[in-house]
Amino acid sequence: MAKKSMIARELKRTKLAGLHAAKREKLRDILKSESADYDEKMEASRQLQQMPRDSSKIRGRNRCRVTGRPHGFYRKFGLARNKLREAAMRGDVPGLSKASW
Repeated sequence: MAKKSMIARELKRTKLAGLHAAKREKLRDILKSESADYDEKMEASRQLQQMPRDSSKIRGRNRCRVTGRPHGFYRKFGLARNKLREAAMRGDVPGLSKASW
Protein backbone atom coordinates (compact mmCIF):
# COMPACT_ATOMS: atom_id res chain seq x y z
CA MET A 1 0.00 0.00 0.00
CA ALA A 2 1.35 3.40 -0.98
CA LYS A 3 1.70 6.15 1.58
CA LYS A 4 -1.48 8.16 2.07
CA SER A 5 0.44 11.36 1.41
CA MET A 6 1.56 10.13 -2.02
CA ILE A 7 -1.99 9.19 -3.00
CA ALA A 8 -3.24 12.57 -1.74
CA ARG A 9 -0.53 14.35 -3.73
CA GLU A 10 -1.64 12.56 -6.91
CA LEU A 11 -5.27 13.53 -6.30
CA LYS A 12 -4.21 17.14 -5.79
CA ARG A 13 -2.24 17.12 -9.05
CA THR A 14 -5.16 15.60 -10.96
CA LYS A 15 -7.54 18.21 -9.57
CA LEU A 16 -5.18 21.10 -10.38
CA ALA A 17 -4.56 19.80 -13.90
CA GLY A 18 -8.30 19.74 -14.54
CA LEU A 19 -8.74 23.25 -13.15
CA HIS A 20 -6.04 24.86 -15.28
CA ALA A 21 -6.33 22.71 -18.42
CA ALA A 22 -8.27 25.24 -20.51
CA LYS A 23 -5.97 28.15 -19.68
CA ARG A 24 -2.83 26.08 -20.33
CA GLU A 25 -4.24 24.93 -23.67
CA LYS A 26 -5.01 28.51 -24.70
CA LEU A 27 -1.48 29.66 -23.82
CA ARG A 28 0.08 26.69 -25.64
CA ASP A 29 -1.96 27.54 -28.74
CA ILE A 30 -0.58 31.09 -28.68
CA LEU A 31 2.97 29.73 -28.42
CA LYS A 32 2.42 27.36 -31.36
CA SER A 33 0.67 29.97 -33.49
CA GLU A 34 2.56 31.35 -36.46
CA SER A 35 0.39 34.47 -36.61
CA ALA A 36 1.22 35.60 -33.05
CA ASP A 37 4.00 38.14 -32.81
CA TYR A 38 7.06 37.89 -30.56
CA ASP A 39 5.63 39.97 -27.70
CA GLU A 40 2.45 37.90 -27.51
CA LYS A 41 4.47 34.70 -27.41
CA MET A 42 6.74 36.04 -24.70
CA GLU A 43 3.75 37.11 -22.60
CA ALA A 44 2.10 33.70 -23.06
CA SER A 45 5.34 32.00 -22.08
CA ARG A 46 5.62 34.15 -18.96
CA GLN A 47 2.03 33.41 -17.94
CA LEU A 48 2.57 29.70 -18.50
CA GLN A 49 5.64 29.79 -16.26
CA GLN A 50 3.68 31.63 -13.55
CA MET A 51 1.13 28.82 -13.31
CA PRO A 52 1.58 26.13 -10.64
CA ARG A 53 3.83 23.27 -11.70
CA ASP A 54 1.33 20.69 -10.54
CA SER A 55 -1.28 22.09 -12.92
CA SER A 56 0.51 20.31 -15.77
CA LYS A 57 -1.09 16.95 -16.56
CA ILE A 58 2.28 15.44 -17.43
CA ARG A 59 3.27 15.50 -13.75
CA GLY A 60 0.56 12.98 -12.93
CA ARG A 61 1.53 9.38 -12.23
CA ASN A 62 -0.60 6.32 -12.96
CA ARG A 63 -1.34 4.47 -9.75
CA CYS A 64 -3.19 1.29 -8.86
CA ARG A 65 -6.77 2.01 -7.78
CA VAL A 66 -6.57 -0.51 -4.94
CA THR A 67 -3.10 -0.06 -3.47
CA GLY A 68 -1.76 3.16 -4.99
CA ARG A 69 1.32 1.34 -6.30
CA PRO A 70 3.02 3.39 -9.06
CA HIS A 71 5.03 0.62 -10.75
CA GLY A 72 3.73 -2.41 -12.63
CA PHE A 73 0.57 -0.51 -13.58
CA TYR A 74 -1.71 -1.83 -16.34
CA ARG A 75 -3.52 1.11 -17.89
CA LYS A 76 -6.25 -1.05 -19.44
CA PHE A 77 -7.36 -2.35 -16.03
CA GLY A 78 -6.26 0.46 -13.72
CA LEU A 79 -4.53 -2.04 -11.43
CA ALA A 80 -0.98 -2.97 -10.53
CA ARG A 81 0.31 -6.33 -11.73
CA ASN A 82 -0.12 -8.12 -8.40
CA LYS A 83 -3.69 -6.90 -7.83
CA LEU A 84 -4.57 -7.68 -11.45
CA ARG A 85 -3.34 -11.23 -10.93
CA GLU A 86 -5.42 -11.62 -7.77
CA ALA A 87 -8.51 -10.23 -9.52
CA ALA A 88 -7.97 -12.59 -12.46
CA MET A 89 -7.65 -15.59 -10.14
CA ARG A 90 -10.92 -14.65 -8.41
CA GLY A 91 -12.59 -14.24 -11.82
CA ASP A 92 -13.34 -10.52 -11.36
CA VAL A 93 -11.88 -9.58 -14.76
CA PRO A 94 -14.04 -10.98 -17.59
CA GLY A 95 -12.13 -12.66 -20.38
CA LEU A 96 -8.85 -12.79 -18.47
CA SER A 97 -7.36 -15.98 -17.15
CA LYS A 98 -3.96 -17.05 -15.91
CA ALA A 99 -1.93 -18.70 -18.62
CA SER A 100 -1.02 -22.34 -18.20
CA TRP A 101 0.59 -24.77 -20.64
